[in-house]
Amino acid sequence: MRSLLTPRWLGIVALTAVASYVMVLLGQWQWGRYEQRSSINARIDASQTAAPVPLEPGTPEWTRATVTGEYDQELQVLVRNRTVNGRVGYEVLTPLILADGSAVLIDRGWVAPDPAGPTVTPPIPAPPKGQVTINGRVRFTESDPRLELREGLWEARRIGLPEIASKVPYRLAQTYLLADDEVTDLVPVPSERENDWLNLGYAVQWWIFAAGAFVALAWLARKEVRASQAPPASSGEGDVAEQERLSEADSLKLS
Repeated sequence: MRSLLTPRWLGIVALTAVASYVMVLLGQWQWGRYEQRSSINARIDASQTAAPVPLEPGTPEWTRATVTGEYDQELQVLVRNRTVNGRVGYEVLTPLILADGSAVLIDRGWVAPDPAGPTVTPPIPAPPKGQVTINGRVRFTESDPRLELREGLWEARRIGLPEIASKVPYRLAQTYLLADDEVTDLVPVPSERENDWLNLGYAVQWWIFAAGAFVALAWLARKEVRASQAPPASSGEGDVAEQERLSEADSLKLS
């Protein structure tokens, strides 16, 4: 065992312990992501059948909520590069003005791109006129909206509520509603479940790597101990082998 108390081996043990600790932490982080995504999926599943509740500030994401108001017929936002049923197109957002003068942004649905190409804005069905009640799923703002005006319509890469709020003359809610029952020519946008199993697999993988590091260390240590305990070759055996080699060389010379 003295061979394992050298600075070299102590360094290997310390490096293995640090690497294993880091891998355990990575596994815990992936497990946290798994729990977070599982919680989101549970809320998505519940929203499919839950009765809608009145939309209020602080309503959790994916809660099925209801809101009543009138659509702003003058303002629509197209969010490009959104995929529904395997096709890339636009999601159509329209503010719904409430009785108190504030508004909630409604994601009314998805529309296919214009056949003429991505540079042409597709025809957008107008929102219903008059007072309407919309049921849908609460969603939080996205980042990097890059809002721009194009052919009289606002377009964006993401649904960024703060930037959209700066373009309207009324107070806009900090969450938007993904409509699920509006009867229009738009395609309803489905709720996409999170891939929580991927994070679970990564967590287990990191923990297996952490355990495997110590298994590999034990195997190397055992090999090192066996090598240190092996008896050295005797000088007599070495002399005999050398004599046999010289005899073979002399025989070749004579022949």
